[in-house]
Amino acid sequence: MARRKTGRLGVGLIGTKFMGKAHSHAWASAGPFFDLPLAIDLVTVAGRDPAETHEFGKRWGWRKSVAQWQLAVLDAEVDLVDVSTPNHVHADMSIAALEAGKHVACEKPLAGTLADARAMVKAAKKAKGQKTFVWFNYRRCPAVALAHQLVRDGRLGKLFHVRASYLQDWGGPDTPLLWRFQADQAGSGAHGDLNAHIIDMARFVTGQEFTEVSGAIEHTFVKERAIVESAGGAISGRGAKAKGKRTGRSTVDDAVLFLARFSGGAIGSFEATRLATGNKNRNQIEVNGEHGSIKFDFERMNELQWWDNTAPKALQGWTTIMCTEGVHPYAGNYWPPAHLIGYEQGFVSMAADIAMVLGGSKPVVPLPDFEDALKTQCVLEAAVLSARERRPVSLKELG
Repeated sequence: MARRKTGRLGVGLIGTKFMGKAHSHAWASAGPFFDLPLAIDLVTVAGRDPAETHEFGKRWGWRKSVAQWQLAVLDAEVDLVDVSTPNHVHADMSIAALEAGKHVACEKPLAGTLADARAMVKAAKKAKGQKTFVWFNYRRCPAVALAHQLVRDGRLGKLFHVRASYLQDWGGPDTPLLWRFQADQAGSGAHGDLNAHIIDMARFVTGQEFTEVSGAIEHTFVKERAIVESAGGAISGRGAKAKGKRTGRSTVDDAVLFLARFSGGAIGSFEATRLATGNKNRNQIEVNGEHGSIKFDFERMNELQWWDNTAPKALQGWTTIMCTEGVHPYAGNYWPPAHLIGYEQGFVSMAADIAMVLGGSKPVVPLPDFEDALKTQCVLEAAVLSARERRPVSLKELG
């Protein structure tokens, strides 16, 4: 028998671009796919352009649209504010929402700067009963959630290595000067956008924290990019309108690589770039332990590679686990076995877990809050310091 919904969760969304679409789909789909204790109500969407925001709201099912984000924050029907904007305004919007008595779900990275992230955590601690969430959506891939469970249950034994990379290729010389290439809005480039995901995923899967970052390299390949009037509809700016032949300076990294030590004794390597030609969205992690290893590649997101080092030698080898059975995390809420899920389901599963927590139930796997995401932000900062000062950086230095 389906659980009876005992209340509602009114959601207000700030932002109507790439993440606004992903979050809108997630909030609209969580109820049909999951048995939730709260009915999700898409109340208000806020965007800078009134006409565009109105059309976005009609398309994605929002009841109201506004051109000032403060109106979404102050809307009496809104219980949770979802911040899906560029990084430099995460703090202002999230803190205002907390002060207005709302729960907050914020896009990653938590903020554009470590100072802003700390201010957000401080505001969350002062809040009276409100909860915070951060959209590290890859935790909710069934394969990644299974990897977390395998490590938690001791199936890998003592961990030795973490090997992670997030490779994309859309940031070449033809990509215009979008906000993602402007430090005053993004904070960093591939580092904050992509390394944030694999840092969080490494912490989530291993259950260990970073203790030191060293050997970091920060590099910008494309120093000048075309200035555009509008950003276009794709993450790469495809379809953007050029503003003559003017160019502007890119003020963020295109690639960052670093080494790390973990609290449980493991060591790791991390790489993020938007110029890895031929890699569209290759979010990868490998964890090697005494009793086994796992490998995950988001370009084959329904699969987890597993090596059982306790099996007889004659039977040892990499096994591909198709993570689509009802016993796999989240998979049973979607389609029959091997009827694959996609990118958007990670957001749907997270929206469902948020509703579960706010309705008094437990999420399938842990949800990151602001304090959790601050730890990832500290690792991002440590890597930048290591690259610029050419030295190892202890996480203790950052508090």
